[in-house]
Amino acid sequence: MSDKKNIGISFFEKYLTLWVMLCMAIGVFVGKFLPFLPSFLSQFEYANVSIPIAVLIWLMIYPMMMKVDFQSIKNVGKNPKGLYVTWITNWLIKPFTMYGIAAFFFYVVFESFIPADLAKGYLAGAVLLGAAPCTAMVFVWSHLTRGNPAYTVVQVATNDIIILIAFTPIVAFLLGIGGIAVPWNTLILSVILFVVIPLGLGILTRLFVIKKRGENYFNHSFIPKFNNITIIGLLLTLIIIFSFQGDVILKNPLHIVMIAVPLTLQTFLIFFIAYLASKLLKLKHDIAAPAGMIGASNFFELSVAVAISLFGTSSPAALATIVGVLVEVPVMLILVKFANKTSHWFSKDK
Repeated sequence: MSDKKNIGISFFEKYLTLWVMLCMAIGVFVGKFLPFLPSFLSQFEYANVSIPIAVLIWLMIYPMMMKVDFQSIKNVGKNPKGLYVTWITNWLIKPFTMYGIAAFFFYVVFESFIPADLAKGYLAGAVLLGAAPCTAMVFVWSHLTRGNPAYTVVQVATNDIIILIAFTPIVAFLLGIGGIAVPWNTLILSVILFVVIPLGLGILTRLFVIKKRGENYFNHSFIPKFNNITIIGLLLTLIIIFSFQGDVILKNPLHIVMIAVPLTLQTFLIFFIAYLASKLLKLKHDIAAPAGMIGASNFFELSVAVAISLFGTSSPAALATIVGVLVEVPVMLILVKFANKTSHWFSKDK
């Protein structure tokens, strides 16, 4: 991504929590009063993957993959400390703290309120969120904290490569510990469908358009065409999912809040681990802030896609990943404000 690109948080992104709540209301209404619609959509499945939702998820993920400049990886040797913070936080800490925090709340703190079968499903959704660090919105968070855009690109590009290798075994391992059976074939198929293929197409599209029209056109004219498509794909996906989740939500509205509690605590914890580690390593603020943001936020599009593929549209795991979407933006905006107010903690001249 070009250093000159002015990335701000759009109207849709800023009020994403509001749109998610609106989609929840619409979806629950459809599920309750127009049940023939989700019933009709459920007919279109292949290998337990909902075709309509798969198409919508592609609309979300493909534009994001085009934004990542993998040529930036050649700069990976320059100032690697920030990358070490990102990699260690995202892959050696985050998935396991998410599992621990979520299991503690679902099985201990909220044991009297959440039945065991639902708790297991919510834990599965939390695990999927924890194993998928952010690859797209982090560009927005980096910009809002005046992060180094070139370095952020390297952080995201290397993170995407690690996802290809680490996501499947980490998810399978943690779900196995939680006693949740996971068909490896379905999990691997999900990663191929929702990471490998859109990532490959995104790289090819980026290279082709830049070669034909130049990087300035790609960043300032081509990519912006997809901004609203991504949000629309997300919101339509949420309406469909909530139409299947209507009964669960109406019977257990407090479950949304109870799912949000561990997800919110995890977000704060991971941010401060990466942010304070960066301070101890004497990194500049424009590297430390994105390092904290990329771990704290989630690649929720991937989490939603895999939850649907593994457990189904009406599963508690899918609901948990959607709650992740619900809480992410307001929590991340709080962290952006904190990062900006504490920029003086970091060296200006190193």
